[in-house]
Amino acid sequence: MKLSKLEGGVILAAAVFLAFTAGWFLRGNTSAQPLRVETERRLEAAVTALPAPTQTAQPGPVNINTADAAALMTLPGIGEKRAADIIADREANGPYRYPEDLTRVSGIGEETLAGLIDEITTGEETQ
Repeated sequence: MKLSKLEGGVILAAAVFLAFTAGWFLRGNTSAQPLRVETERRLEAAVTALPAPTQTAQPGPVNINTADAAALMTLPGIGEKRAADIIADREANGPYRYPEDLTRVSGIGEETLAGLIDEITTGEETQ
């Protein structure tokens, strides 16, 4: 019996396919490594301290004549040193009559005052 070229090509392709498939399955079964799980390592959680908030929500404007250092430090641009300077100036020169009087404190100029003006009061404004 004589095979045509087409029949020979189909048989050859089938033989190649079967050889490839057999090799694929045999390769996977004979060389598999067992799964290893490491149980000795531990992930240590790094604790990072967050900085204290510099500005908290105030129920109203901060009275610069009665506020303590912590309340003054909630204002934008006012840190620990400037809060202490405001309190020292208030004690040395008396209470602030207008919010603009805050510029008599060293380090507080017109630009800083512009950022504070809506958030401070002297308590003497008429409602």
